[in-house]
This record gives sequence, structure tokens and C-alpha cells, in this order.
Amino acid sequence: MPKTASIPIVRLDDVSKRFILHKDKSLKDRALYFTSRKQSRSDFWALSNVSLEIQLGETVGLIGHNGSGKSTLLKVIGGIIDPSGGVVERRGRVAALLELGAGFHPDLSGRENVYLNAAILGMSRPETDAVFEEIVEFSGIGEFIDSQVKFYSSGMYVRLAFAVAVHSNPDLLLVDEVLAVGDEPFQLKCMTKIRQFQLEGRTIVLVSHSADQVAEICTRAVVLDAGKVVHDGDVGEGIRTLREGYERDRVEAEQESAQRHRVTLAEPLTIHGVSVTDGAGVAIDGPVEPGTDLTITIDAQLKETLSWITGFTLANPLGQTVYRLNTEGLGMELPDTPGRYRVSFSVPATNFSSSQLVLSAGATTPDGHIIASVNPAGHLDFTADPSGAGFVQFAASGRIETSADS
Repeated sequence: MPKTASIPIVRLDDVSKRFILHKDKSLKDRALYFTSRKQSRSDFWALSNVSLEIQLGETVGLIGHNGSGKSTLLKVIGGIIDPSGGVVERRGRVAALLELGAGFHPDLSGRENVYLNAAILGMSRPETDAVFEEIVEFSGIGEFIDSQVKFYSSGMYVRLAFAVAVHSNPDLLLVDEVLAVGDEPFQLKCMTKIRQFQLEGRTIVLVSHSADQVAEICTRAVVLDAGKVVHDGDVGEGIRTLREGYERDRVEAEQESAQRHRVTLAEPLTIHGVSVTDGAGVAIDGPVEPGTDLTITIDAQLKETLSWITGFTLANPLGQTVYRLNTEGLGMELPDTPGRYRVSFSVPATNFSSSQLVLSAGATTPDGHIIASVNPAGHLDFTADPSGAGFVQFAASGRIETSADS
């Protein structure tokens, strides 16, 4: 018998969403556009012809630039807003964490809001009673559970809302950037719960600006750009597509800024370029394989007599330093007389495993005063570790032995 295709838990077919932007927000604007009301309005298409299917048990990361349509798509999937065109189908119980305080009444207590929010998510009173203590314990609200939520901090809002959502036994969990509000221990607790959901075969759709978070927990990435899907599939390729867009926008912004500000301030040192080559002196163009010897060269021009230090940093897209090296750390004394110098750093047998690291370079005086900075100076793509996960990779192996105590 032929294998029956699985029914997706979410299906979007040619979905678009239009918002009408109004210019007549003041009495003056209303008077100005009184005789031509159409001129005071314009259409904004947040989503354009989006089609995708999400299967049961998938963890999908929605990523893209600000204003790309991620949150709008999540709201459409959750049924919070209706599309202007196309078809949206979903099945099962849906729990959505879309906005800070959504589904909460500020004048009600935390306890009352738990029951209100749970009812919105489709839970009966007895079902809520059965998990109420677990919700309070998970949220860490404690004695504040009977206080009005209008006195809660943003972190308390998020903790209680997430606790209710994950204890509502959802088939589909929708999570927006609200998790970024919680502190580190709570974010760790949330990630642990999400991994538990994955093991249970639940479906998760996550909007996040953290590429590392998406790479760690998602099985699929959907990249949006101006309301259109530009990538749907492999997480690594999705993150690469997103970062290429960031780099494109950065270059365009720098070009525009250069046109607006043509006057260059005199600086004691200028970095003309930063290059990366392999052990054979060949420029790096493409993924870096494990064990590759790298040479990072900074081309700098010192314009006046000055003591200086130069170096580079490799960081993840969130700005967390993965590796940093400078001439002071290596005990190198640089010439202090004016001239143009090429300072090279050899980094043998690199074993980074992050899909992409941002390279920056700079120069300071010995007392730490920054005299030149290039950030970013480039990006390095590293081949992901096929066996392990993390920032570094090793030629790891394992073995199995029969225990003598068996």
C-alpha cells in the first residue's frame, strides 16, 4: 500500500496581510486631507504570498530583519489576526506567547489571570486547578500570585504567561521575542521546557533575533524579507541568508553615510584593510575547514609618532567574544614612527565550529584609548561539527566496552 502523507498541523496557502497606514493622526492632518481622504492613507503589505506547511513535531524558527513580517506571520498562524488573502489551516490546541501582557487584565490578580489566560487557551477550570501549583512554581511568582498584575515587572509578566502557556498541554506552541525579557535562569528554564516539548513530539514556532538560539533548538528555518519567504529549510543556510542581508544593509548604510559626511576627521592611525589567508597564503573565500591555519593581517598607517597596540576579535553575531588576540598579548613591540605597517597574526589549526563569526580589528594606545576600529572587518564561515555542538570542535571519538560487573 502507498504511504499516506502526513497531515500538517499548520498550512498556509498564498497568505498575504495588508495594513492601512493613516497620515491624518492630528486635527491639522484631518483638515489638510479633508477633501482628499485617499491621499491620507497608504497600503502596507506585511506579508506577501506566503505559503508553507509545518508538520507535527517540527521546531521552526522565523527569522528576519526588523519589519520583515515575522511577528505578523506568527499572529496569522495563531489566529490572532486574519489574513487579507489566502488560506490558513491549523489543528490542535494552540498556545501563543506573542506580546508582553497579552491575555492579562492589569486589574486582576496573578491568580485570576492564570485562570483567565488558561480559559483563553482552551483549558477548563478543573484542568487549570490540576496544574495551578505547577504554574506558580514554574513562574517563580510566589507570594505575588495574589497581587494585581499591573504591579508586576515585565519579567514577572513573561514568567507567568509562559508558565500558563506551557502547562496548557498545547499541540502547537507559538513564541515571540518576549522570552528575551526574562533573566538568564528563567531563559534556561524555558529552553529546558522547549526541549522537553520537542521530545514529546509537540510543534513549536519560534520568532527570535538570536541566530545562536535558532541554530541550537530549531529543526527548520524560515527567513522573511519584506513580507516574503526568501528561505525555507536548512537552519544553517537560513542563518547564512539572514546574515548576508545584514551585511548588504550594512554596506548600503556605510555608503549612504559616506555620501552625507564627506569630511574625514584627522586620526593618528588608519586601518586600510584586514585580510584573512590560509597557511599557504591563499585568501579565504568560503567555509573554513577544521584544522585550517589562518593568518589575519592588519594593514595600518601610523601618521604621527605614537605608541600603539593592534589586534583582532572573533565574535558571534550577538557580540559575544569567541577569541581575541593583540600585539601586547604576544609581547610584540610595534614601531612608533610614522609609516605604513602590515601586522600579521598566525592562528594555527583553528577548530571553531560556529557557523559564522564576525571579524573586527582595531588599534589603541597602551592606556586603552581607541584610535582606530573596523567593525565588522569581515565574516568567517566555519564548517559545523557533524558530531558535536558548540563554539569549538575536536576530532572526537568514542568506544563501547563490556563492563566486568555486568
